[in-house]
Amino acid sequence: MTPATLAPYAVSETNTRGRAHHEPSPVARNEFQRDRDRIIHSTAFRRLEYKTQVFVNHEGDLFRTRLTHSLEVAQIARSIARALALNEDLAEAVALSHDLGHTPFGHAGQDALNACMKDHGGFEHNLQSLRTVDVLEERYGAFDGLNLTWETREGILKHCSLKNARELGDLGQRFIDRTQPSLEAQLTNLADEIAYNNHDVDDGLRSGLITLEQLLEVPIFARHAERVRERFPAIAGRRMIHETIRSMINTLVLDLINTTAEAINALQPKSIDDIRAAQPLAAFSEATRAQHLALKRFLHQNLYRHYRVLRMTNKAHRIITELFGAFMDDPRILPPQYQHMAEQDKPRAIADYIAGMTDRYAIGEHRRLFGVGEI
Repeated sequence: MTPATLAPYAVSETNTRGRAHHEPSPVARNEFQRDRDRIIHSTAFRRLEYKTQVFVNHEGDLFRTRLTHSLEVAQIARSIARALALNEDLAEAVALSHDLGHTPFGHAGQDALNACMKDHGGFEHNLQSLRTVDVLEERYGAFDGLNLTWETREGILKHCSLKNARELGDLGQRFIDRTQPSLEAQLTNLADEIAYNNHDVDDGLRSGLITLEQLLEVPIFARHAERVRERFPAIAGRRMIHETIRSMINTLVLDLINTTAEAINALQPKSIDDIRAAQPLAAFSEATRAQHLALKRFLHQNLYRHYRVLRMTNKAHRIITELFGAFMDDPRILPPQYQHMAEQDKPRAIADYIAGMTDRYAIGEHRRLFGVGEI
């Protein structure tokens, strides 16, 4: 969309807070398209291909990774932003960058690394995503990081402890003041939930860890499965599952668009400042939110806590913990780049190194350090 077609409360090139390091305006693209392009070309983005969503990367080629998940979030976020006359380029940039700081082994890796860092400031993957784009990427001669716009960086930082917020200046101030980010950031956060839950259903079924019979006890899945069967009486197998998940995503997206539009109409915001001062406007209806929450609970109980997933979770925790301990004991075994960083802050440099690993790299590094006969 051009600035003329954006809502007055959308983020645009006329109200952006700009970049930390001044650069000439881009040619043949806008500032937020530049952000998106820098994210896609980053090293951290490429690594997402080999970082897990639920299943560890080597367990199968058909399961989703952080990369495919990020692309799916971007598609959903752009659709919602377009329907609400918001900045879809910004929504896409936030979606593509929101997992850049995620550890190997998903949430299990994050929990393990946070435990390792408990006496050194902790570890938050949202804050690590911001650190990745602000500091760790090394692509430009004039600055560290990617020098993204303030609004893209704001959207990356979905959660933040008050302690860390106080160290982030104006970017962290909203967590202290309890104000809101842009609508683009709000809706992308919910697009993440839509993609995560529905596609974990698909991967859970594909893996055999959950069954169709179990899912038919979940109201939102059962309702959409019934609609699919009414439309396609002979449908079965993967087609039936794909059509049901597609129907659920469509319903959630439309509900989010309609409910958010109603909240916008009720507030009548005139500028982005009105959005920031209000309560969160991007939301599901109460009925849809309740059904979506029931699906999340089902996945937590039946997929994320399945014994096969927990076995990998325990293994991931051990790998991360032992890697961290080995590097803390002797930082000389870190790669040269991180040895230099460790001279300034050893625990944070080690966390940066481990967080940047892919699943298979972390497994290989652990084998090299602890395996008999490995070098």
